[in-house]
Amino acid sequence: IARKRIKLDNPDVITLDVEMPRLDGLTFLERLMRLRPMPVVMVSALTQKGADVTLRALDAGAVDFIAKPTLDIEHHWEALKPEVIAKVKMAARASINSVNRPRSETDAKPRPRAVFKGTRNVIAVGASTGGVMALSDFLTGMPADAPPVLIVQHMPPKFTGQLAERLNVQCNPTVMEATDGAQVLSGHVYLAPGDRHMTLERSGAIYCVKIHDDPMVGGHRPAVDVLFNSVAEAAGANAVGVLLTGMGKDGAKGLLAMRQAGAFTIGQDEASCLIYGMPKAALKLGAVEQQLPLSKISETILDRLQRAAA
Repeated sequence: IARKRIKLDNPDVITLDVEMPRLDGLTFLERLMRLRPMPVVMVSALTQKGADVTLRALDAGAVDFIAKPTLDIEHHWEALKPEVIAKVKMAARASINSVNRPRSETDAKPRPRAVFKGTRNVIAVGASTGGVMALSDFLTGMPADAPPVLIVQHMPPKFTGQLAERLNVQCNPTVMEATDGAQVLSGHVYLAPGDRHMTLERSGAIYCVKIHDDPMVGGHRPAVDVLFNSVAEAAGANAVGVLLTGMGKDGAKGLLAMRQAGAFTIGQDEASCLIYGMPKAALKLGAVEQQLPLSKISETILDRLQRAAA
């Protein structure tokens, strides 16, 4: 029925439930993206299984997802309406051509050179809509002993843990969901847990992450601005800031603070973004030192740090 309606109505966007009778949503999405690519927003239960399938759907080309409660959906529907409306409108503006080839969990890990043992550099990354694929591409360009990477990706609880597991399979560095007080080490990637802020703190020569439940910033928790502002204060010119694809302007002011503190700052360019919102806002503020296609960001960071260490 859905296939016939798509042919008949030629919609701008479709919402697609993960769980459907006869043909599951992921299989339907894979067929749709192969035969008739178009913006798709997935609808998923807030469960471990729902998180795993949703991340696979984002890998397969879905623009974004809406997490629905598992119980009493009618009671929660009014609260969900604004999110549904906003994400459908956003999906209509998405650049489907920027979605790269889906990367499977069994893809071989790449071979970036290893040259960074003992550096004091820290890389901070912010992403939102389109970030699942963008983070995978970015991190697979990093060597096993890369400087530590701290990431805020807008996602609810359960989903961030699953994302960390998937990225850990795909990438050379060790990727984990961050825990409060964890020491920040080379060769490790720390992903902020859903619905919790992450900051960087320094004690002498040691960096550690702090996880906390302060109020939302700009409607987000975790917020990219919270991470970037802490990195500007704790690491200064030893930091690199990267703002990837996403809707809105979270991270723009924080990236400016990083640049003013001497950090090297990068914004993903419009052509490679699924949603050119956050990097665009940062560019307008003067926070971006270099605007680059996603495929060039890891390489540029590695070259820059290697030259600085020489």
